[in-house]
Amino acid sequence: MDVKAYLRSMIPHLEPGIKPSKSKDILSVNEVMQWSQSLEKLLANQIGQDVFGNFLKSEFSEENIEFWLACEDYKKTESDLLHCKAEKIYKAFVHSDAAKQINIDFRTRESTAKKIKAPTPTCFDEAQKIIYTLMEKDSYPRFLKSNMYLNLLNELQANSLK
Repeated sequence: MDVKAYLRSMIPHLEPGIKPSKSKDILSVNEVMQWSQSLEKLLANQIGQDVFGNFLKSEFSEENIEFWLACEDYKKTESDLLHCKAEKIYKAFVHSDAAKQINIDFRTRESTAKKIKAPTPTCFDEAQKIIYTLMEKDSYPRFLKSNMYLNLLNELQANSLK
C-alpha cells in the first residue's frame, strides 16, 4: 500500500453529525499535532512510527528507525534469546558490512561488538542513543516540515470540521 492510501485509511470519513469512534486505528488531529511536540511522542504512537518510517524511507534513511525499533524490541527479549537477537541486530545494522548499516562512530561500533559477545538487554543502548539523537536533530525537524506530515495534519483538520 502506498503512503497516501495508508494515510487515507487512517483518517476517519465521517458523515456530518456522527462522532468518530475511539478506535485505535483512526488518527485524531490531536494525536498528529502531539507528534510535533517531540520525537519521543511521535515514536510512542504506532501510526506515528509508520508515518515517520515512510518519511525516512523517502530519504533513504529507514535503517535508523528500523534499528531503533529493533533495539526497543530487544530490550524486552527473554534472556535465553538475547544472544541470537543481538547477533541478528549486530549483523543487520552495526557490522561494518551490514546491509542497513547505521551511522555511528568507530568507537561505538567496536564497543557494541564487544558487548554482544556477552549480551545484556542494554548492549545496544549507546548506539541506540546516537541514532535517536541523529533522528531527533536531523530527520525529525525535516519530517515536521515535510509535505507528508503537513498534508496529513491538514487533511485531518479539514475532516474534523465536517
